[in-house]
Amino acid sequence: MLPKQLKDLNVKRAIIGLLLASLATPVLASGNHAGDHGEAMAVGEPGDKSKVTQTIRVSMKETPDGKMVFTPNNFKVRKGQTIRFTVKNEGELDHEFVLDQEDKVMEHKAVMEKFPEMEHDDPNAIRLKPGKSGEIVWKFTNDGTFKIACLVPGHYDAGMHGDVAVAK
Repeated sequence: MLPKQLKDLNVKRAIIGLLLASLATPVLASGNHAGDHGEAMAVGEPGDKSKVTQTIRVSMKETPDGKMVFTPNNFKVRKGQTIRFTVKNEGELDHEFVLDQEDKVMEHKAVMEKFPEMEHDDPNAIRLKPGKSGEIVWKFTNDGTFKIACLVPGHYDAGMHGDVAVAK
């Protein structure tokens, strides 16, 4: 009788394992926030802290009229420049600072609406709890206009986005 019980237990464990794996598949399929699966990012690449040429301080917060903002929310930098973004969440809600191409930001926004608790593991994004600070060191390798955004569901639509203009 014991071998049959063990066999039944192993079958149940296998079924539970398959069910759990199938539930995780959509999250894994969505990838990380970068979405490029190792490809170079048009917005640039993680920078070397020893080569920072400028520090930009950014605050993230809610306003009394219900908006959510980055201050400042527009930046001008030069191609090849390495920037240290020091980011502080001065609000009462979690916020994030994501730096990317506009189309990638919109893809990321759609994924975040489906998986709002998705973990950040990208060099171009940081999520901060109220009162916390962090930094992103970034080298801009291409010219163009790129986006900064908070993609916590509802925050982008409440005004939490801006532009980074990268000149040649």
